[in-house]
Amino acid sequence: MPQWQGGNNPPYYFGAKLLAWLAPPAGDTPQIEVPVQPSDGTALSDEEGVVARSVLLRQLESARNIIDAFSPKRIIMFGGDCLVSQAPFAYLNERYGGNLGVLWIDAHPDVSTPKMHKHEHAMVLGNLLGEGDPLFSAKVAVPLKPELVLYAGLQEPSPAEADIINRLKLPNATAEALAKNSEPVLEWIRDRNIRQLASHLDLDVLDPALFRSLLFSQPGGEAIDAPSGKMTLPQIARLIQDISDKTDVVGLSIAEHLPWDALNLSDFLGSLPIFGG
Repeated sequence: MPQWQGGNNPPYYFGAKLLAWLAPPAGDTPQIEVPVQPSDGTALSDEEGVVARSVLLRQLESARNIIDAFSPKRIIMFGGDCLVSQAPFAYLNERYGGNLGVLWIDAHPDVSTPKMHKHEHAMVLGNLLGEGDPLFSAKVAVPLKPELVLYAGLQEPSPAEADIINRLKLPNATAEALAKNSEPVLEWIRDRNIRQLASHLDLDVLDPALFRSLLFSQPGGEAIDAPSGKMTLPQIARLIQDISDKTDVVGLSIAEHLPWDALNLSDFLGSLPIFGG
């Protein structure tokens, strides 16, 4: 789902396409692309404080219609901005009786509201919990149970976000706690008796000094007023392997891939006259 409007960042479109291409072959498993219109350079409109709200609602409905047509037991979603997790996670929580465990691997909490943030990708976990943006949370028939949600690698949230996290009692296994082993997450799985689990992986949970295809690593980009991640790909690979040994992982979403070098090279090649015939 190469959605970019949720973060108002057109390069997410390219990042999702490349991510899907890099993934292992799907074999006989259906691989469907949710239709998303790429940017034509026109500025997105602000709709009641949320950028591109109506477009995002239509794309959410499209994603859900595709999922319902196949009724899968498991879903892998390639994004795109973090909002791509809403349709598959909402579906999976319904399928598994409202008892889906969710491991939210992300440097940022994604529980904002339209009063706090204008980009919908910052609200997706709130939407899934029955909060966030009311128009989007209304599309979640069975909200996630807060006790079945765990952050991994979350950095310092804003005071308003921290208030929501504290009210909902959403725990966090810090990057430091997960540096050597996955025990904080495995203990949560055991304590909550989680049978099915979905993992949301926002690549910005990674340390931008070690992985460069992130918003924080844009060459010549402006400073970003948000904390960057501190985890590594080997740590996350180990974490997902460990949870897969202890519970049934039925969902994985990977979001916010921004391969700047490949994108800049693509733009460069497109600028050469010989490619224009």
